[in-house]
Amino acid sequence: MRSLQRFFTYLLLLLGSITFLAPLLWMLSTGLKPIDQTMTVPPSWIPYRFFVEKDGRRVEVKPGALIKAPSYVAEIEGERHIVPRSSVVNSQMKQQMPSGEEKSVPVQIIQEIPADAQHIWTTVRPVAISNAVWEALPASAITKKIAPRWNNFIGAIKAMKQFPRYLKNTLILCILTVIGTVASSALTAYGFSRIEWRGRNALFMIALATMMVPFPVTMVPLYCLFRWLGWIGTLKPLWVGSFFAGAFNVFLLRQFFMTLPKDISEAARIDGCSEFCIFWQIVLPLCRPALMVVALFQFMYTWNDFIGPLIYLTNQEDFTLALGLQFFQSQNGGTEWHYLMAASTLVALPIIVLFFFTQKTFIEGISMTGIKG
Repeated sequence: MRSLQRFFTYLLLLLGSITFLAPLLWMLSTGLKPIDQTMTVPPSWIPYRFFVEKDGRRVEVKPGALIKAPSYVAEIEGERHIVPRSSVVNSQMKQQMPSGEEKSVPVQIIQEIPADAQHIWTTVRPVAISNAVWEALPASAITKKIAPRWNNFIGAIKAMKQFPRYLKNTLILCILTVIGTVASSALTAYGFSRIEWRGRNALFMIALATMMVPFPVTMVPLYCLFRWLGWIGTLKPLWVGSFFAGAFNVFLLRQFFMTLPKDISEAARIDGCSEFCIFWQIVLPLCRPALMVVALFQFMYTWNDFIGPLIYLTNQEDFTLALGLQFFQSQNGGTEWHYLMAASTLVALPIIVLFFFTQKTFIEGISMTGIKG
């Protein structure tokens, strides 16, 4: 009975993992497709290409509509069309004019297309040949193969002309906010956990209560403050606040600091260490896992932050990656989904790689603080 319970528990966790992983896999899959495969119905997870053997070499083609009636591949006024055989008489074809009148136009027959139960034809466009034209080939001659478009990532960077600039701005903000958050939160948490002073616990409870205030409540006052300081349109509103410790990070580090034996600090004081020396040389080295957790949380938040840059940034050259993706989606009216998904994959990839390289420290830091179960 216990083994069966464990089996269903692991099965439920596996299904949950797949559910959360599906959007990431779909984003990666779409980033490897051409744009015409991004909106197919039913959707296809695997990018593919179509090929035919032409003149002794394999040529990529783009399938069109199926031809089920006897037809011609005909050139009309310099363009190739698929026309029913019954509509062509003596190399002439009647064409309906906008005025309602019929006009006879000359038709040059390029290829005759039969249609019967054994042969269904499809129109294809040799996309790998310069000056490509529409042709009609048997459907059986077309082969479908898995073929991801890895050059979509390069195309996405080129399409987002400011991508390097967005990346630079995001990295600058990440570095500054991580430094500010770790330094201010560690210093504040040390004061709340290792130093005895009157009203310490009451003030700490007030600080925790600020976590219940949603951002929309403070959004307008903060905007007015930064406008008064002349910071709107710069990166300052996005990183200066990190040097004023946030309640969550202070709570996280305070719980870790309180697990350290106070005898260590007392012994250091007897040896003549100042309070800052104890904090810098003794406490911080012992709290490296917790500091890494705070740094990782802040890095992920800043990297993915969209609302902050949307509110405070006005110049495109100051945009971050998150805001740049939204701007790229809307700048041309029509979304190039394959490039958008490729760019989104590039934006998400550093966070995924960072977590895999730091997951051991991350789990150790979480398990040794007050967020454990």
